[in-house]
Amino acid sequence: MTEEQIALSRRAVACKGFRWMPGMRTNSKFARVLVVDSDTPCASEEGATNDDCYAVWLAGVPLLPDLTDPATLGCVLALVREAWGTAIIVSYLYDEGLWETMWEGATAAGWCGRGDTEAEALVAALEAAP
Repeated sequence: MTEEQIALSRRAVACKGFRWMPGMRTNSKFARVLVVDSDTPCASEEGATNDDCYAVWLAGVPLLPDLTDPATLGCVLALVREAWGTAIIVSYLYDEGLWETMWEGATAAGWCGRGDTEAEALVAALEAAP
């Protein structure tokens, strides 16, 4: 991961609405979250997932989410929707060269997060959540 991606992942983890979800890939690139278990204080490398990542059981492990992974982005989108309490749409604005997240039915000014990448727009929306 680049320094910018690491910084963005740290921003995501710092959000009050962030939590690890099964399916997320960690910044190790070879570990995908299978279970989030508060009783297991370590990551385990037992068992492989279909994409040749290892399954990780998380609790207090200092890992970051890999925001380049499609499944992880889907989980972050679910967290954004949960935090805002409504349907959230993610779209790319070709005329502005930006990604944005907006709540369903919002006007053009109704965006809740914008960024140069889809991940950045989702993290911005998670940061701005009420």
